[in-house]
Amino acid sequence: MQKVSILGYGVYVPCYRLKIAEIASVWGKNGKDVERSLGIIEKSVAGVDEDAVTLAYEAATSAVARAGIKASNLEVCLVGSESHPYAVNPTSTIVAELLGVGKNYMAADLEFACKAATAGIVATCGLIGSGMVEFALVVGTDTAQAKPHDILEYTAASAAAAFVVGKHTKNSLADIIETASFSSDTPDFWRRDGVRFPSHGGRFTGEPAYFAHVLGASLRLLGKTHTKSHDYHYCVFHMPNGKFPRAVGKRLGFTDRQLAPSLIFDHIGNPYSASSLTGLAAVLDMAKPGERIFMVSYGSGAGSDAFSLQVGKGIIARRNKALKFSDYLTRKTTISYVQYLKLRGKI
Repeated sequence: MQKVSILGYGVYVPCYRLKIAEIASVWGKNGKDVERSLGIIEKSVAGVDEDAVTLAYEAATSAVARAGIKASNLEVCLVGSESHPYAVNPTSTIVAELLGVGKNYMAADLEFACKAATAGIVATCGLIGSGMVEFALVVGTDTAQAKPHDILEYTAASAAAAFVVGKHTKNSLADIIETASFSSDTPDFWRRDGVRFPSHGGRFTGEPAYFAHVLGASLRLLGKTHTKSHDYHYCVFHMPNGKFPRAVGKRLGFTDRQLAPSLIFDHIGNPYSASSLTGLAAVLDMAKPGERIFMVSYGSGAGSDAFSLQVGKGIIARRNKALKFSDYLTRKTTISYVQYLKLRGKI
């Protein structure tokens, strides 16, 4: 098997922000209490002319730019999302067409709640490692849905993260050292076909869902790599709220210092399929060659994919070839709750 690496990465965060206190005030709740409970001040909201496709395209252009390859070299395009614009008609081929990939590529849309895109990265590791393809693009993108007055409304956000994956070169941004997955039939969150908003199991989404699967994948990866938490410089976990990634990190022995750079939730909320991958991108924005990263995604239904990565020498020259996550935090416009409802087509 060939060594598989991340050759390029990119993110995109819409400019609109909705304050959590604004949502709380509409429903007669104390904004400060909600902010403290969820660990978030505001969330990102897609514009009226933005959807999972446009977000994916923006992130993908940055990933290809950092990879330093032509889009036509891509042989695989996988897009993971819970908010594909079409029930029948792939997001992946639209994104590939806009990028100028050409015709000789394999495309697929993936669904597995918030871990759809990390499942795509695991799949491309097999394709590239076996020598079947040379370059692949994987995107996690969502304009997350939430029913008005549901707890998810405070955190469901919009963003995209894209990664170009290929065989190891001297310009690799990060090597994928090992992966591990952990899955079960645990329906903590779901949305039936034709139903607009998702449902969830409330407290059931914690211990038997998020924690059981993230811990399961993490422990399996640590066992496969014969490593411990202190062997890593950074850790990244899926961020459905502000508490869960911090709690699971402590259970595994990671420190606040290892976790802090990845906590994009604190700034934009939970962009579902883009959550852990945007956290990884934020870490790559600052990581140094040789440093190790531990990342675990989570998707309801339920499953987790865990990754052990080591930052490559190419990161220094290439990370400034596109916007960083922090750049999007300064490009923002605050909107009202009514504007949010209009932008998301709820009124």
